[in-house]
Amino acid sequence: MNVHSVAETANATPLRGSAVWFMSLAAALGTSTTYPLQPAIADVAESLGSSIAAVGLALACGPVGYVVGLGLLVPLVDRFSPRRVLAAQFGVLAVALALSAAVGNVPVLGSVIGVIGACSAVGAGLSSVAGRLAAARRRATVLGIVTAGISAGILAGRIAGGWLADQLGWRGMVLVFAAACAVVALCSLSVLPAARGGVEHGYLATLRSLPGLFARHAPLRLAALRGALWFFGFCALWSGLAAALSAPPHSYSAERIGLYALAGLSGVLATRVAGAWTDRVGARRVVLVGLALAGAAAVVIGFTLANTVVTVVCLALFDAGLFAAQVANQSTVLALDPSAPARFNSAYMLVYFVGGSLGTAFGATAVEWFGWPTTAVITTAVIGAAATITVTARSADVR
Repeated sequence: MNVHSVAETANATPLRGSAVWFMSLAAALGTSTTYPLQPAIADVAESLGSSIAAVGLALACGPVGYVVGLGLLVPLVDRFSPRRVLAAQFGVLAVALALSAAVGNVPVLGSVIGVIGACSAVGAGLSSVAGRLAAARRRATVLGIVTAGISAGILAGRIAGGWLADQLGWRGMVLVFAAACAVVALCSLSVLPAARGGVEHGYLATLRSLPGLFARHAPLRLAALRGALWFFGFCALWSGLAAALSAPPHSYSAERIGLYALAGLSGVLATRVAGAWTDRVGARRVVLVGLALAGAAAVVIGFTLANTVVTVVCLALFDAGLFAAQVANQSTVLALDPSAPARFNSAYMLVYFVGGSLGTAFGATAVEWFGWPTTAVITTAVIGAAATITVTARSADVR
């Protein structure tokens, strides 16, 4: 990493603590905007005179848009002022959310949700800025704080969305999120850093360079592969869990199944601890400990689903382990080019998200085909594969 030392010194203007915490809050809000309509899907369908399945397809445009945002929007924070880029994204989020509250049919809702999904990638942009401007000795710590916001947003989006929809209706709920994004957009203009990254080539050239990054950087290949594997396992277990709990002999309601997501709070706490620990002992050790914890928890969940307390505890350990591994893993990606880390983060997150999408599709299907215990064992095997890659490819790692 010595080849980047000059650039890092020039660009790593220390971030004030208040700015870091604002970035974490902003990352939470931006990430959450993809999720608030999910608990209210039946109300949306009734309001639009459509089926739940059709509204479900419209909501699926959010993840598709998110992938587009990862590829097209995240690299902008290295070429232009993060203050302007991210404020603009929050402004577009506010407008799109307000428009979604006024739509009268499902196709238009799907289009607007796609825009919201693209701009919700603002969390990845904020983590890229954190990786570039944090001091090298505190990079993982700062990243952990911002990532904690992203983790909280995934959880809070569904919880706050469901509660506000009950209080204000789904249209009123979305307008609350729109107002919050408008406020953050204005605050971003004064709080977020304005320093541009060290990118010398044009925006289109940056986009064209993303595939080549994997060919030139072994640490990026390693980080992306193991990250995609464990995110596959993460999404497979959670989607499979919902399918298993909704079927006999459990036959839980959607509301009761949703409460299991509260176990994800452990992941929010783990990201902060993992960031500080990574700065002290290195990413590889944190990744391995996190994967070991998650793998062990997945095995236990596979055979104790009838015990709610054990299941919730294991889910908390599972989330904590994988969220810790993610912070450590992503810190190695952002360290590859400290002067302009966003394109590396964009490339990494695209592969990471593909792994998660495949895991989501696999989980529920696997429970139907093989049963819950086998699905949990497969999840453990995938996480074990990520750990094996980390151990055997040590020479390719950054830390």
